[in-house]
Formats: sequence, structure tokens, C-alpha cells
Amino acid sequence: MRIVLVGPPGAGKGTQAAFLAKNLAIPHIATGDLFRANMSQGTELGQKAKEYMSAGQLVPDEITIGMAEDRMAQPDAEGGFLLDGFPRNIAQARALDGYLGGTDQKLDAVLDLEVPEDEVVKRIAGRRICRNDSSHVFHVEYSAPKTDGVCDVCGGELYQREDDREETVRKRLEVYHSETEPIIDHYKAQGLVTTIPALGTVGEVTERAMSALERSRA
Repeated sequence: MRIVLVGPPGAGKGTQAAFLAKNLAIPHIATGDLFRANMSQGTELGQKAKEYMSAGQLVPDEITIGMAEDRMAQPDAEGGFLLDGFPRNIAQARALDGYLGGTDQKLDAVLDLEVPEDEVVKRIAGRRICRNDSSHVFHVEYSAPKTDGVCDVCGGELYQREDDREETVRKRLEVYHSETEPIIDHYKAQGLVTTIPALGTVGEVTERAMSALERSRA
């Protein structure tokens, strides 16, 4: 299957993408991973992206599109893939349409993870990270440490990242609504979109998504 996963920040896209890709035995292609891989390998696209990022500028769509197309052309993606974070806007969605049409492929489904905005803010703004080890992550409400501000694992100080502050989260949501949300209508016109309520446990959301994919196959 060839799937696009969309949803606002804090919807759990990365977590769901990993589970779904494993269940379907297809590669999980995430934009962040593409950038890291291309830059660490020193590819031409990676070097160009690094130049823009070092200058504090946005990476142009054509570089992101090029990285995604290179990855989709790899042998492990011949039987399908799950795209997470791409396409991010209408220009990228149209480029994906063109790429798939040009390689005699098509999307099977677009899963739209739906989460109320207040829940997104609560999920992200409540996160606390350990200064000693960023893999130690807590949440003031959902997975609170035993002692406020102290990591249960190593005793390090817990802090709130700048990106996780409420005002920053709300700005990210504004960008999502203006730039990414329009791709949902783009794919609705193609009859590809299924909205998945993303409240509940990870397992419950994965089950909803897998059921939706089974229906799209029928």
C-alpha cells in the first residue's frame, strides 16, 4: 500500500507511522529522517539543504521533493510506503501526484489524524525533557515524574523545550492550518481521505487506522 499520513503537530503521527509501517511491512518515510540521512551522507540534496538551514532559511520545496522521490525509488519501497511529513503543502502534494503518475503508481489512502486543538496544546506544552538525556520524556499530566521537575531515571533536571511552549505550539498550529491542511481537501477530491479520531491509546488509534486501510482495500 502507498499511504500518506497527515495531522497536526502532537497528533502522534510518528508513533502511528511506525506501528502501521511495521504491520503492513512497508518502509516508514519521514521527512526528518530524509533530511538527516541526506545530510549525514553528504548527498547533493543534503548539502543544499544544509546551506539553507545554516543560513536560517526554509529549505525550498524542490529539495524536499527530490529527497522524497529518491527515497520512494529505493528497492524496499517497490511494494509500498508510508509517507509521514510529506507532502507538507499543496505544491508538494501536486509533485507527489506527478511522480506517482509518472512511475505508474497511485496512492491507496490518506489517513487524517484528527485531534482537538486544545488537546494538541495540552499534549505538547505538558512535555518535560531530562537535561541529562533527551530520551527521558515525561508529561505533567499523562506521565508525571514522581518528584516534580526531577527525572525518575537519572535524577536530572526536567525542563520544557522552547518548541513545546504554548505560544510556540499555537504558532505551529497556525502554520499547519494555513499550509498543510489544504492538502486534505486536495486528496478528498480524489476520494482518498479517511479521518481517524486520534484520541485514546496508541493501540486504539492504530486499530482504527488499520480498519480504515482494510476498508480502502476492499
